[in-house]
Amino acid sequence: MIGCLLIHGFTGAPYEVEPLAEYLKERTNWKFKVPTLPGHGVPGSLKGVEYHEWIDHAEAELTELIDSCDVVYVIGFSMGGMIASLLAAKYPVDKLILLSAAAYYLNPKQLFADIKDMIKDSLHGNLLENELFLRYKRKITETPFAAILQFRRLVSFIKPLLHQVNVPTFIAQGECDGIVPPKSAEYLFHTISAKQKKLTYIKHSKHHICHCEERETLFSQVWDFLNEKKSV
Repeated sequence: MIGCLLIHGFTGAPYEVEPLAEYLKERTNWKFKVPTLPGHGVPGSLKGVEYHEWIDHAEAELTELIDSCDVVYVIGFSMGGMIASLLAAKYPVDKLILLSAAAYYLNPKQLFADIKDMIKDSLHGNLLENELFLRYKRKITETPFAAILQFRRLVSFIKPLLHQVNVPTFIAQGECDGIVPPKSAEYLFHTISAKQKKLTYIKHSKHHICHCEERETLFSQVWDFLNEKKSV
């Protein structure tokens, strides 16, 4: 039995990785876990939640898969990519998939371009049709500053451990991501110690890479990587 754990990002929920989960479910009989991290999924619930609770929850989900499956894959999006990396360093994970993983965050140039688009849409009375505005409006207004600090502490805690990741790793990054810059993917690629690793850029994708127009191409690459034999 193959098990697959998919971990969403900061202030997000399983919907961020569900398109990929559904793609894989349609092609396999694997056992899937797509948990909701503590404080996520319900607006206003992040207050008082500490970063180690996110790690502990993902860790518990992974150990259940390890106990019941012969092979285990871990997929992480954004902050979930950092948590997935930590799990791959600590546990017998067979392959690791990192999607827009947040080793670094905020891409000022792209973020400025996105804000310009929002202003343009606002001036034309189309702001409520701007996907990015709708996606981030709630996150900006409902995320406590203390939770942002916890996110930053999580990244600072995990980054020094990335060199311990030795499992085959696939890294995907959107070139138009205003939240996680391309240098994050490059850093992960060069820091992770895996001999078998691949870095791919999705040309027109913004941060939510599993929802981009090129997602079928991305999912196909993920599928091919998961089905490759490990290098000896």
